[in-house]
Amino acid sequence: MSDALAPGAPAPGFTLPRDGGSEVSLSDFAGKQVVLYFYPKDDTPGCTKEAIAFTEQADAFAAAGAVVIGVSKDPVAKHDKFIAKHSLGIILVSDENGTTCEDYGVWVEKNMYGKKYMGIERATYLIGADGMIKQVWRKVKVPGHADAVLEAVKA
Repeated sequence: MSDALAPGAPAPGFTLPRDGGSEVSLSDFAGKQVVLYFYPKDDTPGCTKEAIAFTEQADAFAAAGAVVIGVSKDPVAKHDKFIAKHSLGIILVSDENGTTCEDYGVWVEKNMYGKKYMGIERATYLIGADGMIKQVWRKVKVPGHADAVLEAVKA
């Protein structure tokens, strides 16, 4: 599936529960660029740094006509706590059943200390205002990532 999601491919649609208890759909942002970033787990070191980095740049993303949406399999209640604890200013959606992770090809086999397990690969998709994928970052390293994505949004 992940092979199909190269730049130029249509972004798979989704409707997922978000922080605060409402729902969000990709179609809600038609005509805007969407930064859709997938991360393994709320309140873990890398994921926290990434969410804070996107929050610090939230105004710049908005000024460039983009919205930032973080996706993990954590439940909405956990997202709400994560947002409150770190004063996050981005949308977090819950993909508890993993459908959106599968659609975007980020539900992958991981290997830690020789133990194989399934988990979310840290990845970011920049979706153009036309609903097409503009750029993809796989196996993301957190330092500097939000800045790189912002540059791509402005390009």
